[in-house]
Amino acid sequence: MADRTGAQFCYNCIQRTYQARAENLAFQMLGDRALAEDATQEALLSAYRSFGSFRGPNLRAWFLRIVANRCRDMLRAGKARPTLSLEHPSDSGEPGAVAALDLPSSDESPEDSALRHELGAVIRQGLQSLSEDRRSTVHLVDVQGFSYEEAAHVLGTNIGTIRSRLARGRADMRDYLQQHQELLPERFRRN
Repeated sequence: MADRTGAQFCYNCIQRTYQARAENLAFQMLGDRALAEDATQEALLSAYRSFGSFRGPNLRAWFLRIVANRCRDMLRAGKARPTLSLEHPSDSGEPGAVAALDLPSSDESPEDSALRHELGAVIRQGLQSLSEDRRSTVHLVDVQGFSYEEAAHVLGTNIGTIRSRLARGRADMRDYLQQHQELLPERFRRN
């Protein structure tokens, strides 16, 4: 009975604290909001069932690794194909989500607003163009704010691999954005 109560408490804690972040990660990996919600629910159930195997100080990384693994399983099974919704880039409400690129400025002209929205769409497309490994790494570290150690745990790899994927993912993004220089602020354009 005590194990079941502890697992239920853990489930409730994970759901309240990490569900939005997990859905955002799943959406970034799967490209489909409904599938992301399904993957998150399945990961919550898996976490509930296997809470006894948790052996670390970082509950968030442990749970998000379960989410990432579930998403990879869905991708391998052909249930999902990474796509991008330009109308609904991220509605998770999670701080640091990709939709944060579209925050309005109070003294922004209509032209600046249109350029900002177009740049946000180009950035989202650039992220989608990355390989799954690089996209997941860039998303966890640069968008979600994970440490290299946490990202390594979530993705089931080592810190060196995270550094490599991050460097390559950032370089790929830089190259992608340079193809759309006209949308970049002047200070980021190459001459």
